[in-house]
Amino acid sequence: MSLQDQLMKAGLVSKHDAKKANKAKHRALKSGKKFVNEAKQDAAQKRVDQAERDRQLNAERKAEADKKALQAQIRQLITVNAQNRDRGEIAYNFSDSGKITKIFVTEKLQQGLINGQLAIAKLDDSYHLIPTGVADKVAQRDDSFIVLLNDRNAEAEVDEDDPYADYQIPDDLMW
Repeated sequence: MSLQDQLMKAGLVSKHDAKKANKAKHRALKSGKKFVNEAKQDAAQKRVDQAERDRQLNAERKAEADKKALQAQIRQLITVNAQNRDRGEIAYNFSDSGKITKIFVTEKLQQGLINGQLAIAKLDDSYHLIPTGVADKVAQRDDSFIVLLNDRNAEAEVDEDDPYADYQIPDDLMW
């Protein structure tokens, strides 16, 4: 049973309309013109639209999965390479998002932070001391995790007109 027969049986199309459509189709085929089937065109367009939506959805899912994988890489880099600071007695102050924060470190860890050999990374509201090389890798992925990374060879540029240029500030100044 054809679609046309089903439509006539349902009362949606009359016999007159069905004959008229058949004649138009027959004339178009005889004259060499291609008969345009609107239902096929609509179905094809819907398939194209659905494929595009699927591509966009897959791209969003892939981006989300990549983001989660990147977060996992950063988490692993920080946790695996974190320095142990259990018995730190020296308070080391630094700025985190405009707030002065204090962590307790050993003298060796303090020197590593001052000399730029260690960096401070923030993960889940806790601070971890990690080597500078690891901090660089973390910063390449997402620099928002690195709170403090002192430059190893940072020589402060002195302004010629600075009246205090002759007075050097010690690196281990505690504040």
